Amino acid sequence: MSFTTRPEIKGTFGVVSSTHWIAASVAMAVLERGGNAFDAATAAGFTLQVVEPHQNGLGGDVPIIFWNVARKRIEVVCGQGPAPAGATIAHYRSLGLELVPGAGLLAAVVPGVFDAWMLLFRDHGTASLGAVLEPAIHYARHGYPVTPVLSATIARVAELFTSAWPSSAAVYLARGKAPAEGSLWRNPQLADTYERILREAEAAGQDRVRQIEAARRAYYRGFVAEAIERFCRESELLDSSGKPHRGVVTADDLARWQASYEAPLTYDYRGHVIAKTGPWGQGPVFLQQLALLAGFELDKMGPASPEFLHTVIECAKLAFADREAWYGDPDFGQVPMAALLSESYNAARRKLVAAEASLELRPGTPQAATPRLPRAVRGIPVKVGKLAAGAAGEPGALAAAEGEPNLAARGVVAGDTVHVDVIDRWGNMVAAMPSGGWLQSSPVIPELGFCLGSRAQMFWLEEGFPASLAPGKRPRTTLSPGLVLRQGEPYMAFGSPGGDGQDQWALHFFLRHLHHGLNLQEAIDQPAFQSYHWPDSFYPRAARPGEVALEANFPAATVEALKKRGHKVTLAPPWSLSRICACSKEGGMLKAGANPRNMQGYAVGR
Repeated sequence: MSFTTRPEIKGTFGVVSSTHWIAASVAMAVLERGGNAFDAATAAGFTLQVVEPHQNGLGGDVPIIFWNVARKRIEVVCGQGPAPAGATIAHYRSLGLELVPGAGLLAAVVPGVFDAWMLLFRDHGTASLGAVLEPAIHYARHGYPVTPVLSATIARVAELFTSAWPSSAAVYLARGKAPAEGSLWRNPQLADTYERILREAEAAGQDRVRQIEAARRAYYRGFVAEAIERFCRESELLDSSGKPHRGVVTADDLARWQASYEAPLTYDYRGHVIAKTGPWGQGPVFLQQLALLAGFELDKMGPASPEFLHTVIECAKLAFADREAWYGDPDFGQVPMAALLSESYNAARRKLVAAEASLELRPGTPQAATPRLPRAVRGIPVKVGKLAAGAAGEPGALAAAEGEPNLAARGVVAGDTVHVDVIDRWGNMVAAMPSGGWLQSSPVIPELGFCLGSRAQMFWLEEGFPASLAPGKRPRTTLSPGLVLRQGEPYMAFGSPGGDGQDQWALHFFLRHLHHGLNLQEAIDQPAFQSYHWPDSFYPRAARPGEVALEANFPAATVEALKKRGHKVTLAPPWSLSRICACSKEGGMLKAGANPRNMQGYAVGR
């Protein structure tokens, strides 16, 4: 018998896994009242906006991947809003910027999360709008317990709030101080926003669909959009450039955009079809890693062995290098995903995995195309070798950009993400990765009680690249939920917050589950690791070639063996990396597991 931090949850009625115990409980309560997985996930999604405001918010974004039993296919809801019409490279350059600031109003794109949840809920849910908004309204109005991470995050930005973002201070500080861990905290302005949306929706009549459409109008064509435009136009506030700027998001930008359905990208790995979003997100890098790892005998490597870690890390370096060179919004240019996932391409790329750690960024040449990277890529030498297509590039190092001064002295900290997975008794599955609208990355809009997102920092301010800034274009988000079919049947919904770590930690979980026979909770509890080799998706976009962090509970022999192979190993505290959530269905049995790190993720079910 294996001992874990908590049991793998098992049942037949329904299971939920989320990054916060309150959201997991809310979703389970919806299932108990007869709702389906789509109702439950939607209610959890809005609740997460309240109880984890440092990780996501009503001004953020979300990709959702799901299986509807009635439709019998995997689908993606794209809740990633695009760059506004005024977000041009010329405009940002005219402000003297080399990179899009990581915090502040210039980093905002069109908020996508509300419309994405409404689209999923309208077409696949069964509950009333009031039923899925009520828990969020309750916690915003009556309070929620402050987690240790939330308290620490607010404390670090308290000086910024009091000196430069007074609207944020009004919501998150009491007499200039952050809320104490375990205290009860409220956001009445946010409660007012949810309630007004619900009132306007219910004024449309009793019909469920009419109410949902009225709610969408209230946000994207009504009072929410008007407040967002007014705040961006009238507020000149400090951002990561070290200077104050106004935002460029307008009500017209919101009115012109809607969430949409897409087919997922998939890869068949040992009888499992893994589904991810398209290359406007980093999800395909999960699939590329699997395509490379398919040629290695991972079954013979222990889950914490140096052989396993080295192989996985080196394949990650190759896949993420391709992300840097090729990924972007496919509506703005062709992304060669078929070639990147082809066996011939990956057979050639696989030969680059050597016994020693690579310290270079090595994008490939799918279909003989020459990869190009922005000059602003920082701190890592780039080499294009002779690969599957037979093309060779000249080795060389990209110039390291100085970037802009950031707000570190004012306490700005990076945002993160939340997650929720749900499987109901009928077999419907949902995996969602809400993020953005972090309280520490953008000032609160006073009339609304929430912040805009900062996803535009993932664009480059250089022309001609897949991830170059352009109006109407989706940023190459890191948000990456996943869904798996086993032998053609829906099997698992899973994911992990963590920026560039998402498609590392989730992959490690999946490999340990599949190759080493660990159950969901056992695989989640395994020691975590993360490479920082490639340019970060977040401001200031720096890379740390060869650096890999290992939780300190790895065997000492593994740590030393990796160092001998040339990896620049740093030890993270035990239980400090990864935030995996997962739910699965095997026959009639439903299972779930959740991350014990940070002491707030939880899985429930029966």
